[in-house]
Amino acid sequence: MALSAKLIAAFLLAAPFAAKAAADADLGSGHASYYSNEFAGRRTASGEMFDPSAFTAAHRTVAFGTRVKVTHLGNGREVIVRVNDRGPWGRGRIIDLSYAAARELGMHRSGTAQVKLTQIRD
Repeated sequence: MALSAKLIAAFLLAAPFAAKAAADADLGSGHASYYSNEFAGRRTASGEMFDPSAFTAAHRTVAFGTRVKVTHLGNGREVIVRVNDRGPWGRGRIIDLSYAAARELGMHRSGTAQVKLTQIRD
């Protein structure tokens, strides 16, 4: 009985740390831009073909396949994208989005927007 009480106590003490480990991670804020449709059909750094209608993005360091929530700081709109390419290479940019993601955020006309990035953990 004493052993099970110790296990329960250990579990209860560890639970807050386990929840924190599974929490979403802040990837910072900065300027986003989006890919031109002329890149459609070209291979991304992950080997996939670029599809402007998919919700994908390029990031310099985030692992391929990672889901990232992008929040437009000007209007509050959000979209979840999957990283499948490297970049952006434009100065001052933190993420390049597909046209579909840019349209969802309402930045497809301006071309850029101030955004916040959050890594989605399952």
